[in-house]
Amino acid sequence: MRIACSLGSLLSVKQVLQCTEMLSETKIDSVWIPETWGMENFSMLGAVANNTKSQKIGSSIINIYSRSPSMISMGAATIDFLSDGRLILGLGTSSIPIVEDFHGVSFENPVQRMREYVEIIRLALTKKQINYSGKIFNLKNFTLLIEPKRQSIPIYLAAINQKMVNLTWEVADGVIFYLRPIDEMKKTIAEMQLQKKIDVTCQIITCVSENSEEAIQRAKKTIAFYVSVGKIYREFLKKNGFETDVTN
Repeated sequence: MRIACSLGSLLSVKQVLQCTEMLSETKIDSVWIPETWGMENFSMLGAVANNTKSQKIGSSIINIYSRSPSMISMGAATIDFLSDGRLILGLGTSSIPIVEDFHGVSFENPVQRMREYVEIIRLALTKKQINYSGKIFNLKNFTLLIEPKRQSIPIYLAAINQKMVNLTWEVADGVIFYLRPIDEMKKTIAEMQLQKKIDVTCQIITCVSENSEEAIQRAKKTIAFYVSVGKIYREFLKKNGFETDVTN
């Protein structure tokens, strides 16, 4: 087991940078930066790359509805170069309110869209010219102008429902699980790893404080934040024994 740290969206930019400076002096495996509608992920990863030494750095996650696959491949290649090959590219579909209300894009075909993003990003990092014809995207004569540090950057997918879990085990190098009941998560991992071994990351809401009650309230605030913006989280938690908690 490896220990990593994901610095939450409710932290300020200054706090994230302070944390990464401290984490750089530890033996922690990786540092992850989320993105909602505050800090822009690639900008922050550039700063984190400069603040850290040996730790891997990850996006947790890049909302695929917020950028084209070509733009994400450009950002990933840039950050991987700046970090000397330490990037893990975490991708996700975000939630309907964020995608439609904040980005003005229809939340359509999330699984197929994710499949095509992964395919296009992997092709782009090879530095070969891309002519891609998909159900959603059609690219002509696209090639990265810069030479990628690596032609294969690890891609992890945030997965909640089973269709996205299945896709993750099919096309990704790793999975990012979040807000999943432990028993359900163990069952899913055991079943899926029989098909194919991929890296599994499990994000656990954590608050370090000398005051236990303050820590509990801070953790609850984070849970409420995600449940409020994500119907998919609400429905998933209801299905797995937390209907009363979510409703209240």
